[in-house]
Amino acid sequence: MQMLPEAFINRMKEMLGDEFEAFIATYEEHPRQALRLNDLKVGADGKSIASAYKEDPSILPFHLSKVEWAQNGYYYEAEDQPGKHPFHEAGLYYIQEPSAMAPAGELMVEPGDVVLDLCAAPGGKSTQLAAFLKGEGLLVSNEIHPARAKILSENMERMGVTNACVTNESADRLASVFPVFFDKILVDAPCSGEGMFRKNPEACAEWSPENVIMCAERQQEILDYAAGMLKPGGRMVYSTCTFSMEENEQGMEAFLQRHPEFHRIKQDRLMPHKVEGEGHFVAVLTKEGELHHYEENASKKSSPTGALKEAVTLWEEFAKETLTKDMAETLKDGAGKQYLAFGENLYLTCASLPSLKGLKVVRPGLQLGSVKKGRFEPSHALALALHPGQVLNACNIPLSDRRGKAFINGETFPAEGEKGWHLVCIDGYSIGWGKLAGGIMKNHYPKGLRKNL
Repeated sequence: MQMLPEAFINRMKEMLGDEFEAFIATYEEHPRQALRLNDLKVGADGKSIASAYKEDPSILPFHLSKVEWAQNGYYYEAEDQPGKHPFHEAGLYYIQEPSAMAPAGELMVEPGDVVLDLCAAPGGKSTQLAAFLKGEGLLVSNEIHPARAKILSENMERMGVTNACVTNESADRLASVFPVFFDKILVDAPCSGEGMFRKNPEACAEWSPENVIMCAERQQEILDYAAGMLKPGGRMVYSTCTFSMEENEQGMEAFLQRHPEFHRIKQDRLMPHKVEGEGHFVAVLTKEGELHHYEENASKKSSPTGALKEAVTLWEEFAKETLTKDMAETLKDGAGKQYLAFGENLYLTCASLPSLKGLKVVRPGLQLGSVKKGRFEPSHALALALHPGQVLNACNIPLSDRRGKAFINGETFPAEGEKGWHLVCIDGYSIGWGKLAGGIMKNHYPKGLRKNL
């Protein structure tokens, strides 16, 4: 409590009244930590980790208990270290503050929706939305700060998301490219971060009444741009991790006065003295009208030429040699997907995406791989999006075998099998690519991601 600004304490006393003592007592407690199991991550048995865990909790070596408001959300205990486990690198779960799991669920995303996460880094809510989409439809995940946008992209890759475009833009620039485009939009707005004081002393040190007002003004601007990107009949969720009325209830009132076409259907606060989590505010809005899904415009597609043609030819040769026939067909141009060359990299993107020319794009879709000296090298993103039943050759390492951690650290290991690319897995869950030659599995785990667990 000594670290809390006096102006903040006085305001919370006035705001909470009789509840203030219960609220302030939470600052003497350790915050609860949680993770969210990844429904997109499928093992050798064909089941997602979320489904497999519900059938057999012993498959995860942690002490988990349910987060009541979040699908696949679980608290873990202080002795657990899920961030330093091979399953974390395999994308089996995302470590996420419990209250932060609430907003994405309120967006009611369904497979096939076209969704925007406007302020998305580091990716907790975006990967949650992607799990609801189940690989169908489109997710545009945006972050204005370049370094944070890179982290966002890496987390989308780690969690095996295949249908997301990650951008590094301001809200106004996005609004000019995506007018009236999205079925559903999440605005988890930059805020004064009062709900994070208990976990993040830096947020407390940076707080001031003036910063609260500045955040509130910026949030209104972001909301205005978001409103223009939502289709009639669409749904929008606004959330913050702060307690201030200026950024929450008063901000919603101001927005609704400017936008009478929007209606608030729900509004709620998660407070640390009432739930096992930090502070969060969530408001659910709908836009007048009837929602229509756009049909894919097949006429805009054209045959690949030049560098794209070479990349596609090499990719399809690789897919034939490495993937099952069904998976090779799934990862082809068509059925709402299209190839896109981005530098030396080949991506599979959503065909409904408008032209991204002029936008700062970190990841336009699923990176299939890259062309290097006339050969195709598969991406780490592709490995994490696959499961053993989708490849012709998989090398499974038991969790108890030290080779799993060694592989994440970049080491090679002896192995048997057919020469060529193998999907390396730990306990049946993909972790990266290896290339077998001469009885040695050469390591293709990205150098920038390697770590000693």
